[in-house]
Amino acid sequence: MSTPGTLYGVGLGPGDPDLMTLKAARLIAACPVVAYPALPGTESFARSIAAAHIADGTHEIVMEIPMTRDRAPAQAAYDLGAQRIAEALDLGQDVALLCEGDPFFYGSFMYLHARLSDRYTVEVVPGVSSVMAAASRIGLPLSARNEVLTILPAPLPDDALRARISQSDSFAIMKLGRHMPRIHALLEGMGLTAQAHYIERATLADERAMPLADAPANAPYFSMILVTKGADPWL
Repeated sequence: MSTPGTLYGVGLGPGDPDLMTLKAARLIAACPVVAYPALPGTESFARSIAAAHIADGTHEIVMEIPMTRDRAPAQAAYDLGAQRIAEALDLGQDVALLCEGDPFFYGSFMYLHARLSDRYTVEVVPGVSSVMAAASRIGLPLSARNEVLTILPAPLPDDALRARISQSDSFAIMKLGRHMPRIHALLEGMGLTAQAHYIERATLADERAMPLADAPANAPYFSMILVTKGADPWL
């Protein structure tokens, strides 16, 4: 029997292929198998970031992950993806599992990690997170000295968001999508609109960034709001 392959969870960064790490590019080019998620019936965003480094003849495992409120279909898709990856690992083939952003920061990789890490050697390659990429694109320092930076998912209820925002010096609200009007109204009610910045598709060709006051009512999933309350002037 061959020695099982290694599973590499490869963070790709926020979208600009130039923001992939050297290690990520090297592993993608070297692994005989590359796996990645995709929405059913669409091209994979993760693959598009890594495309230049996928060698001819590489076996590709496409995992179609539905984005629904019901978690059961996605869990079934992860089960199937884990099974297909395990088959390659059992043949002694290393697998590069592509993940947008960072594998352990809202990354789909963590669901495969939970299913496979007890049976196979797994290595995680960190990636540039969208929060850091967005801050760099709009020139906004996020925290200094003892300031607290909080990451908040937009689907949280308003009461939970208000409580966490009140306790934070700086914060990022991610996964805006259909929640954008509600989040905009919440921040306006808290008197934070003037300190808030909106950015969508950070580092991509169709990136847009602006003060929250000028932001559109409809936001894509890959968008966020960054707010710093300005307690420290970074001097």
